[in-house]
Amino acid sequence: MVYAPVGIRCLEHASQGKPKGPATAQRTVRTARSGFLGQDGIVTKILIALNVGIFLINLLQGASLNSNGGSLFADWALFGPVVAQGDWWRLITAAFLHGGIVHLGLNMLFLWIVGLPVESAIGKWRFLAVYLISALAGSAGALLLSPTAVTVGASGALYGILGVAVVLEQQGSHVLGGSALGLVIVNFVLSLAIPGVSIGGHAGGFVGGVLCGLVLTNFGRGHATYGRLGVQGIVGLAAVGVASLLVAYFKVRGYT
Repeated sequence: MVYAPVGIRCLEHASQGKPKGPATAQRTVRTARSGFLGQDGIVTKILIALNVGIFLINLLQGASLNSNGGSLFADWALFGPVVAQGDWWRLITAAFLHGGIVHLGLNMLFLWIVGLPVESAIGKWRFLAVYLISALAGSAGALLLSPTAVTVGASGALYGILGVAVVLEQQGSHVLGGSALGLVIVNFVLSLAIPGVSIGGHAGGFVGGVLCGLVLTNFGRGHATYGRLGVQGIVGLAAVGVASLLVAYFKVRGYT
């Protein structure tokens, strides 16, 4: 299928009015290869590289493969009392820290599997906005339930991506092959079964992602893939981020 200004068209109709023959086929192959090697899922790939790079920095600062540490960890990890003292950047930076190689590996594998199709569906800038806003929402959820626990990990942002996928699949756009809701259920069951997992972070990120998905689809009246974001959409996404900050603020203000 080919995306055209008038909608989705089959290859035969999309090529009408264009020169046919080997040259056309070669151009199609070159475009596909260029997209695969360069632009497809570029934000997902950059996010994975950032997470891995930051983990390597932690190792250089004295962390081990099974536990985190170092000055970057001390300055970036989410912890309610220090957030209350003004370290608000931790609401985002904690999403780029991980507790060990297994934690990092599982999250990055999940980001690769789920992030690529969702980014392809909604576009790189919307995907980046959803990722960061869901990270904020995940941090707010973690503070809401466990304000004095040290929390790290990209899980809040990842659950936000799942939240967007659920909204899209409810609209009939099966970005994950119709499995988004099933993945959510399985992951929440695992979150409850595995000790030390931030339930608040997961739940907060998922709620943030669902809200972002509703904004992107104009609450079911539009489509996140084809519709314009517009001022209303930008304001809606900003509102989800601001709401996350307010939840965090009102939870931790007593720790100053």
